[in-house]
Amino acid sequence: MPGLLIPVDLAAHVAGHPEATIRRWACEGRLTRYPDSSRRKNGVLYDIDEIPEAKRHTDTLKLIEPGATPPAIGTASQLAA
Repeated sequence: MPGLLIPVDLAAHVAGHPEATIRRWACEGRLTRYPDSSRRKNGVLYDIDEIPEAKRHTDTLKLIEPGATPPAIGTASQLAA
């Protein structure tokens, strides 16, 4: 069951990576896409629990370090954990 579903622009902010990177991770099987027909832009949402969180300054929210690349979903390393 997915957690909070967010659009690509918010996923990109959380991860500290461009929107294109979020879409690429989804194509590579690193993130799950959830269809949302009510959205006009691309109709896709992402589970915030799958997004690697970037390190940001607590006051300014300036990016310090982007989130790590997530592992591919369903790989042997995840199944063993």
